[in-house]
Amino acid sequence: MSQPLIPPRGQHVDLRGYDPAFTGNLAKEQARQLLPALCERLNELQDTLYADRRFAVLVVLQGIDTAGKDGTIKNVFRDVGPLGCSVANFGVPTEEELAHDFLWRYHRETPARGKFVVFNRSHYEAVLVERVKSLVPEATWQARYDQINAFERLLVDEGVVVMKFFLHISREEQRERLQERIDNPKKHWKFRQGDLEERRNWDRYQQAFAEMLSRCNPAHAPWHIVPADHKWYRDLVVARALVDRIEALGLRYPGPFEHLAGIRVV
Repeated sequence: MSQPLIPPRGQHVDLRGYDPAFTGNLAKEQARQLLPALCERLNELQDTLYADRRFAVLVVLQGIDTAGKDGTIKNVFRDVGPLGCSVANFGVPTEEELAHDFLWRYHRETPARGKFVVFNRSHYEAVLVERVKSLVPEATWQARYDQINAFERLLVDEGVVVMKFFLHISREEQRERLQERIDNPKKHWKFRQGDLEERRNWDRYQQAFAEMLSRCNPAHAPWHIVPADHKWYRDLVVARALVDRIEALGLRYPGPFEHLAGIRVV
């Protein structure tokens, strides 16, 4: 159904080897038929996760502007109830957040056991936008790769399943999506002049993404490179990867807290 999603460990990732328009010869209508069952299954798994309380799931979504993070959340988690699932959005750090270490604002949003949390952007901004815009010295962001790996190791050791998805789109696809935000009145609110400045940094962002994927891809928290030019294929790949990984946890509903034999409700 898909390209190999997880890049090889210990090797430099060259994003030119990953086709953002790849669909695995799958038709759009086929994907639309397959996705609902995966979304329903994801809801069932979240319900079991909430009852089981042995694990938590952290879903990390990264990608350049217009890569489709919001759309992925809306479409993949459309059937998942809000009881044990939430989304954490990270924008420009506040004064309070800047007064702490760079991981502080992310760590406080990680999921408790039994919960799903989706990071819309994440701790990887510290080696992406802060690197590209030279917001911190190079020595600072260089050190952060190891710090991020240690952070994710801690989470995994504490029962958090870390699922990381890099939504990979082409430069032409980004151009079309930005233009649509300009042309479509319903999407004007999504567009900022700064988006065009960010687009001029395309090559620098691609270099930063490649290093992120190369240096923060351990076996316990691997990256998935998702071809994302076609939104319908992107959603299917993310949903399938999540279902497969969570099913492998062997989740179960706990037994009763008390002896129930013979009890009748009147």
